[in-house]
Amino acid sequence: MSTPLPPFDFDLLRTFVAVVDNASFTRAAERVGRTQSTVSLQIKKLEESLGRRVFEREGRDFLLTPDGEILLNYARQLLHLADEARSRILEPEVEGSVRLGTPEDVANAALFLASDEAAYVTGHAAKVWGLPTEVAVLLGTAAATALGVLFGGLAIRRSGIYFAMITLGFAQMIYFLVVQLPWTGGEDGLQGIPRGKALALLPLDGPLTMYYFVLAAFLGGFWLVHRAIHSPFGHVLHAIRENEARALSLGYDVARYKLLAFVISAGLAGLAGSLKAVVLQFASLSDVHWHRSGEVVLMTLLGGMGTVLGPSVGALVVVTLENYLAGAGSWVTVITGAVFVVSVLAFRRGVVGEAGAFLRKSFGGVKP
Repeated sequence: MSTPLPPFDFDLLRTFVAVVDNASFTRAAERVGRTQSTVSLQIKKLEESLGRRVFEREGRDFLLTPDGEILLNYARQLLHLADEARSRILEPEVEGSVRLGTPEDVANAALFLASDEAAYVTGHAAKVWGLPTEVAVLLGTAAATALGVLFGGLAIRRSGIYFAMITLGFAQMIYFLVVQLPWTGGEDGLQGIPRGKALALLPLDGPLTMYYFVLAAFLGGFWLVHRAIHSPFGHVLHAIRENEARALSLGYDVARYKLLAFVISAGLAGLAGSLKAVVLQFASLSDVHWHRSGEVVLMTLLGGMGTVLGPSVGALVVVTLENYLAGAGSWVTVITGAVFVVSVLAFRRGVVGEAGAFLRKSFGGVKP
């Protein structure tokens, strides 16, 4: 016999289980902290949502119907998963593994798709349209955010290898458009992007002024990431990453949270790409190649996935290696790959993750 499952109304299910466990509406009311009439109304509401009766009266006793037996088994399993998922949401630790389709991987995909598209938009707005630097940067960020909404709404519908293939397909579309569109400069890229003035007052031609301009934008983005991670929204993302099915059993709209993560990541990546175009004064075709996505993942894993400072530390390590080993030619890739392999084998949580775990174990007395 099949019974249609009720909505995820955990309050009704807990009351139903309490009535069964206590074999009495009165004792169940005391257990859940409600009046007997309220418990009776909740059971009635549950039966109405099912369209079937879960109790039948036999003298002074209430017995479960066959549909009630099925519902009881369903309710116990669901409530167990909900309690376990709630405890996982409150856990501060986030493991360092990589699973395609998790919020971290969604963010990495958004970084790749949005950053360099924003660089071209910012460069075109500043060079051709003559917009102020801040407006051009904001326009590139807005374009990247819009791209995140468009592509994210389609990509998050799949997970695993399918998610990876969809994002890779979108990346190739962006690459093709950058090559073909006349205003991007094709293979020559977009060159001669003016730096302009910050707030129409401070010329950004000087390295010191440019440094503080980028630093202010970086700190603003860093603050936004920190607030998001330590907010209820961030806790839900942690839960989705740990076990998506459990988060879903709590009633969270997993697709919506993934889309929000995708869009926020795309916006921040767009900001970074826009600033890069202003600092270097060009946007190159090589930046749109899919290899850039692997570099972003490399930086994240080296620094520590699931940490606030990890990606920044990973980016520092990778960029430093590329700059200091530039004379080695193609060996730079080999050396960077070797560092990555060693890091994955010896520091599975990344540099920041392992350092944090060591400090907690040594001084906090907490097992990481």
